[in-house]
This record gives sequence, C-alpha cells and structure tokens, in this order.
Amino acid sequence: MSENVVHLHKPTDPPTPDTAPTVLTVVPEAPPAPPVPLWVRSGRAVKTAATHESTRATVRAVARHSLYTLNGGRIVARRAWDGRTGARYERMIRTAEAAGNLEAAEEWEERLQRFRAARHHRRMDLLHSPVEAAKGVAVGTGMSVGVLVALGIVMALNTGHVGDVITPLSATVDFIALLIRIVQVVWGPALTIGPFLALLALWSVGRKQQAAPPWALPANVRSGEGEPITPSIVVKALRDLGVAPLKNAIKEMGDAGASMLGPIRIAGCGVEVDVTLPSGVSTVEVQKRRRKLAENLTRHEHEVFITIPQAARTVRLWIADSGALDEPIGPSPLVVDESLTADYAKGRAPWGQDLRGDAASLSVYQRHLLITGLSNQGKTAALRALALWLALDRSVEFWMGDLKGAGDWNMFDGLATRLIQGPTDEHVVQVTEMAEDAVDEMNRRLQAPPGTVFPPLIVIVDEAQVAFMCPVKDEQKRPYGGSSSTSRYFMAARKIHNQGRAVNVLLWQGTQDPTDQNLPKLVREGAHTRASLALGTESQACMALGDKAVDGGAAPHLLRQGLDKGTLVVASDGIEIPKGQTSITVRTHYISTDAATEIAERAKALRDGVTTLHVIERGEERDPLADIAAVLGTASRVLTADVLKRLSALNEDAYGRWTPGDLKRVLEDAGAEPYKSDGRMVVGRDRVARALANRNGDGSASVDG
Repeated sequence: MSENVVHLHKPTDPPTPDTAPTVLTVVPEAPPAPPVPLWVRSGRAVKTAATHESTRATVRAVARHSLYTLNGGRIVARRAWDGRTGARYERMIRTAEAAGNLEAAEEWEERLQRFRAARHHRRMDLLHSPVEAAKGVAVGTGMSVGVLVALGIVMALNTGHVGDVITPLSATVDFIALLIRIVQVVWGPALTIGPFLALLALWSVGRKQQAAPPWALPANVRSGEGEPITPSIVVKALRDLGVAPLKNAIKEMGDAGASMLGPIRIAGCGVEVDVTLPSGVSTVEVQKRRRKLAENLTRHEHEVFITIPQAARTVRLWIADSGALDEPIGPSPLVVDESLTADYAKGRAPWGQDLRGDAASLSVYQRHLLITGLSNQGKTAALRALALWLALDRSVEFWMGDLKGAGDWNMFDGLATRLIQGPTDEHVVQVTEMAEDAVDEMNRRLQAPPGTVFPPLIVIVDEAQVAFMCPVKDEQKRPYGGSSSTSRYFMAARKIHNQGRAVNVLLWQGTQDPTDQNLPKLVREGAHTRASLALGTESQACMALGDKAVDGGAAPHLLRQGLDKGTLVVASDGIEIPKGQTSITVRTHYISTDAATEIAERAKALRDGVTTLHVIERGEERDPLADIAAVLGTASRVLTADVLKRLSALNEDAYGRWTPGDLKRVLEDAGAEPYKSDGRMVVGRDRVARALANRNGDGSASVDG
C-alpha cells in the first residue's frame, strides 16, 4: 500500500511524472485582527447611549420640568413685584411712548399716580392698625367671655347646679386645646410637605407658560403647532409668501417690518391683525396664497381667514388658535332657555357664533333667505333653526314644502298651516301651487288700504333644486321647473322676491350644490340674506353669495367638506358684519330632531291651534261643514275672513271662489250661523261642532285640531 508523503519543505529535485507524490500545501490562516482598544469601545457605547432617542427624550424631559420650576418661580416673583410696585405701569408707559401714542402714555401715567396714592394710604393705615387690632382683640375676648358666662348662668338656673356657670367657658377652653393639639400633630408633616407643594405650584405656573428653551419643549410645540402669533412671526410668514415685491420690501424694512402691522387683537378663539401691504403688492396676491400663509403661520388652511377691510392695500388676517375650530360651540339658546320668545320685527334669531366666539344673531324681518351648500353639510338644520326660533312668535304663519321628505320638518305638523313633504313630481306640483297661492295672497295684501299691517307669512321650500329641475308640465304645457318666463315655480319665486317683503310675504329656500340650472341667477340674487356651507368651487361660491362677497374674502369653497358641518359664510345686512367686510363666517348651533320637536311643542303652546294641511288628492268630493270644522282647529272662534282663507288653502278648486255670503249660507243652513265678537264677524267652533253632531244624529261631535 502506497503512502502519500507530505513534504514540509520544497524538494530540490523536480519529481518525475511517474514517481511524483500527491502534495498538499498548507496555507497558514490570516493573522487575527488587532483587538479594539477599550477606550474606543467605551466611546462608541457612550456615543450610542447619548444619542439614543430615549436618552434625548429623557434629558429634554428632565431639563424641561426643572426649568418649569425655576422659571415658574421667576414668573411668580415678577408678578408679585408688579403687584406691589408700579413696574407694570412704567412698562406700559415706555411702550406707549415708543409707539408714539401719547394719549395712552398719559392714561397709564394717571393710573400710576392713582396706584401710588392708594399704596401710600395703605401704608399710613398700617401705622394705626396694631393699636386698633389690639383693642379689637381685647374687646372681642371680653365680649366672648361675657357671652359664655351668661350662657353658663342660664344653664345653672335651668339645672340648679352652680358648677354649670363655667361649663361653656370650660368647653371653649377644651376646644381651643384640641385645636392646638391638632396643629401640633399636623405642623411637622406640613413643614415637610409644604416645600414640595410650593415647588409643585411653581412647576404648574412654568408649565402653563411653557417657560423652557425650545429644544426642551414637547415635540408638537417644537414643531410650531399652536405657536403664539407675534409680529415677527406674521412678518416672516408674509416675507416667505412667494410675492417678490412683498419680500423685497420687508427686507428693506429690516426690524421695522412690523410697522406694516396693526395691533394684534384677541378675537374669540384666535387673533386678528390688519396688514398694510407695501406699494406694488395687491390684496389679491395675498388672498390667493391662503394655504401657504397658513402653513407659514404653523396653522392649517381652515384656521386662517383673509378679508379685505375698507383701508386701501390692507388685508385683515384672523388666525385661529391651533385646533380651536374643531371644538363644538355648545347648545343653542333655544334648547337651554325654555322661556325664550321671538319677535319677527325687532328680534334676532340666535343662530350660532362667529369666529371670534361672539354670538351671531340674524334678523329675518322682511328679508328673503337662501341657504345653499353641498349635501350633508347641515343646510336643513341651519334653515330649521331659524324657523324654530320664528315659530315662537305666534303672529307668524308658515307654509312649508320639504322636497326631500325624510321627516326633517315633521315637528311643524300642527304648527305650519301647510306642510308638504316628499320628493316626487306630485310634491313639486303641490309646492309650486303653494308658492303661487302665496303670490295671490301677496297681491291681495298689496291691494289693501294703505297703512294696513299684515302678519308675516313665511314660505319655506327645502331642497328647492328639485322644484327647479322638475320636468313636469301642466295642461297648458307650462313647465313647473326651469328658469324661463313660463316656468311656474321660477315665476312664483321671482314675484315673491319682487314685492313680497313690502307686505311680509317672504320666501326662504334651501338648496344644495348650486348650478345655473338648479338655482337660476335671478332667484339667487333676489334673496336679501344669502348663506353658504361648504362648496366645491369658487364659481359655486359666487353663485351662492355673489361676486362682491367672494371678492371681499368670502370663501365657502375653502371650508372642509364633512369636517366643517354647520359652518356658514353669510352675506346679509341682517347680521352684524365687521366694518369693511362683506361677509361673516358663522358656526351654527346644532339642534337635533328631538330637541327641535320639543321647541316646536313650546311654539304650539303659544298658539290657539293650527290645522296643518297636507298634500290632498284632486277631484275628491268635499263636505263644506266638515271642512269648516277642520280649519277651525282648536280655536274657540275664528274670523270669517280667516275661515275663507283657510278653506281656500285647503282646496282651491272647491273654495277658491267662495265669498262671505257663501260661507254664511252654508253655516245658516246647518244652524251654525256666524256672529259678531268685538264688532267683527266670527265663526264659533262650538256651534259648528253642534251642527255636525245634530246632522250625524249622535248628539256629539269632536273637532280634530
């Protein structure tokens, strides 16, 4: 058996092919890497630990809370110093002088003099207070002892024991001793805990004021979210807006750039400031960059509003506190105050709050109304809130058409004289005829003697776009929808807009997603109060509010769909709008259906009883006496003129041509003839009910109210 020889050294003679053995060459391993010095490994570990996010967060937290306590003490000391000295007044005087406002400087100087005089008076009183205090203590002690002894004498006389004379005094001494023992027990722990409570109070003050360097603050504060608005921040945001003339002008101003700003005023849940733009910069250039300006101010787009005041080359910025607009505004006064009433002529509907947090109320007196917006943004709720308030004025009559038919207006059954609910073409026909009846009522009032006062008639059409888009035509081939001179609903709305307000016949419309087809130009421009929820485009905003309002800063198309529900941009002289602005943004109170029903019940309690007329079928035979009983409702008596009007509203074909003589004839034949009350002819409910009972032969009848 042959063996393989491993040569460890190179052979001197070259082997022959036949005798050459198998050679295995051993390659030595690479030398091991030199060990990393300990100090290098330690340095890397220290660096990793020091730069780890957990370590940095811990360091920031420790520094932050320590500085909260330290700077909180400085803040408290400063407040105490300001309260005890005139430092605050002197600081305000210097600020007013630097601003060139000598009037304010004189006013603060006068306040400083009053403060010093009052302080001197208090110090002089301290000279006499020790003696007066000692006298008071002596007198009080003597009177207390006397009262206790007198009480003891009464007790001794009652019990017959002389020792009871000092019982009250002894009990008082024991009580004082008990208090001393309690103080002795509590005093030690109080001295131990007291400093910690004091430090906790200082920490709370510092934390509230964010009294720590920016690098130590929480992440959301370091990122600028919720950062207070200061002149330097506003100027920097304008400089970085991307308008070259504005940027160059601010650079040339340097530190004086803040001179282009008016005072920053607290305005509700935000601040407001007027900015006078340099020459060559238009207000439109700033308006178009609303999103960029908001981001420069560390706000979301919906938290910055830009309007145009009266002053030339000036924009007014309203900047919300971060997240403030996402908070609810609270319930409507209609819900929380059951004693609230309405006044059509002089009152204002509590509709919501403006962006400043002030109450926003709307006057509806002789003003046609239009509310529009995208679907499911709160249009019906906003319109219904106004109607609920006005229903608390018992003189107001409502005719209502809801072309959605989802039951949003059910609570007005028994409150409105007419209530039509449904989305079909038949409902559109009924609503159109209701509007035409309102035109007839308007014409009747216009022909009345001068000086006649008429109660308000409010015609409400919700989802009016359904009426404008209805393709149905009548027997004369006249369309119910559309925007031509032959369109019945369009012409009825136009006629009410033209002359209705003079005789208190008003049209309120709610519509969604406006276009020229579903909201014709002449109709939308006939409304005195125009309000819009969130819309999709600027052109729709112009349709809803008008070009003037949009050019002045109204921007319902910038509201957030789904997030800004119930937020309206309103253009109207019936609501208080800041001077120089063309519109105001209102966050309306939301009134739920249950709450709306309760408010409607309160409104019904103020009235004598209203019979609501619903959609009727055509061609049905009428029972005049039963219809008269129905329109009387629960009122004990109704004027004959009002009975005729209600009958006509119930069925125009049957009763539209009735005269007082026709009514009198039917009632006399039934034995329920009209009679005079306070000099005016009325129809008595009891007489009609008795006539119905006698006719039916059962001796009794009820009138459905």
